Amino acid sequence: MKKDLLIHDIANHLHVSIATVSLVLNGKAKEMRISDALAERVRQYVEEVGYKPNRLAKSLRTGKTHVIGLMVESIANPFFATVAALIEKKALVWGYRIIYCSTNNDIAKARDLLAMFQECHVDGYILALPNGVEAEVSALVRRGKPLVLFDRLLPGVLANSVVVDSAAGMYEATQHLLGQGFKRIALVMAQSEQIQMAARQQGYAQALREQQLPELVHEITFPQEAEQIVHELEVFFETHASCDAVLFATNYLGMYGLEALNRLGRRIPEQLAVVSFDDNDLFRLYSPPITVVAQPIEAMAENIIHTLLNALEDRADTGHIAQLQLAPQLVVRSSSFRPGG
Repeated sequence: MKKDLLIHDIANHLHVSIATVSLVLNGKAKEMRISDALAERVRQYVEEVGYKPNRLAKSLRTGKTHVIGLMVESIANPFFATVAALIEKKALVWGYRIIYCSTNNDIAKARDLLAMFQECHVDGYILALPNGVEAEVSALVRRGKPLVLFDRLLPGVLANSVVVDSAAGMYEATQHLLGQGFKRIALVMAQSEQIQMAARQQGYAQALREQQLPELVHEITFPQEAEQIVHELEVFFETHASCDAVLFATNYLGMYGLEALNRLGRRIPEQLAVVSFDDNDLFRLYSPPITVVAQPIEAMAENIIHTLLNALEDRADTGHIAQLQLAPQLVVRSSSFRPGG
C-alpha cells in the first residue's frame, strides 16, 4: 500500500526545511521573506504529488479544527436551509467549514448530536435547539465554548443569541388583517414550548385584545405525517367556517394550510385571507401571492457569524454575552386584501 506523503518528505525532496514548506502552504511566504521562486517551487511540487495536509495533526498542533457545528430543527425546512447556506458561505470566507445536523425537535437526538460535535472538537456551535437540552448547552457555556443560539432561545440559558422579534412580527400581521376589516382571525401554530412560538401567539393575542376580539388558536402536534396534518386543517376550516382570515405561525404550516384550503375549494382572499410567518418561494409564486412576515435572513446569518467569530477570537472574554433581536418585515401581497376594499 502506498505510503501517505508527509510534509517532511516534501522538505527532503526539495532540500528545504519543514518550516519553509509549512510557511508556504499556510500562505506566509512573503511575510517570512521566503523568495517567490522558492515558494513557487514548493507549490508546484505539492500540486504535482497531490499532497493534502493532515487536518487532524494540524488541529492537534493549533488546538483548532476550523470546523463549526450547525444544528437546526430541519435542514429540509426552507428557512433553515437558506440560513445554513448563507452561514456556510460567510464561514468559508474566514476559513471555517460547517457540519450540518437536524434535530427534528427530538431532545435525545439533539443531545447525541451535541456530544458528537464535542467528539469532533468543533471550534464553535451555532444552534437552533428544542427545549430540554438546557443543561447540556449551559455546560458548554460554562466551559467557555464559543456558541450562538439562533431562531429560538432556551429557558434559563444565558448565551450569545441572534433572534427575530416574533411577537412584533405577528402583532403587525394581525393588525394588518384587522385594518382590512377582518374580524374572525384564526392562528394555526405548532404545539410547542419553544419561546419563539409562544411569542408569535402573544403578538396575535395582543392585537386582538386591543380590539376586544376573541382568539381562535389551533395547535398542530408533531411529529405527524403530512397527510394527517392537511386533513386536520381541512377539519378545522370546515368546523370554523365563519373565519375570514388565518395566520400560520411557520412556513411549513402555511404550506400545509394552502393544500387544505385548495382541497376544500376555498378561494383566497375572497373566502379566507391568509398570512404566514416566514417567506418562501412558493408563497411568492402562489396565486394569489401570500402575505408573509419575512425574517431578515441575510442579516441574521451575518450577525450569527460575526458574533461567533468574535467569541472564537476572544475566548478569554467569556463573560461578554451578545444578544441581538432583529426586526422582521411584513411583506403584503394579494392574499390578505379584503376583496373590493
